[in-house]
Amino acid sequence: MFTPAVMRALSKNKTLRYGVPMLLLIVGGSFGLREFSQIRYDAVKIKIDPELEKKLKMNKISLESEYEKIKDSTFEDWKNIRGPRPWEDPDLLQGRNPEILKTKTT
Repeated sequence: MFTPAVMRALSKNKTLRYGVPMLLLIVGGSFGLREFSQIRYDAVKIKIDPELEKKLKMNKISLESEYEKIKDSTFEDWKNIRGPRPWEDPDLLQGRNPEILKTKTT
């Protein structure tokens, strides 16, 4: 169909080599993005099962109710314990005696 000279000229053309793929990427990305963004609007239209919706409404947990649960807790004896790094021994770092732990596991 095309002679080798025409094919060589087309392969050296920078517009065909770089511009057309870039244009296809932009136009194709636009259509793909439209499809993915449509999912958000379709998900809003989906109705929840009424029985499940009742359960969700019954199990309402508010910030105030959680505050009431922990309001009377004492935090004066709280101690910050740093977790071990991968190269550190967690038993020595957290103040536990490794000899006692070895006897418990055997």
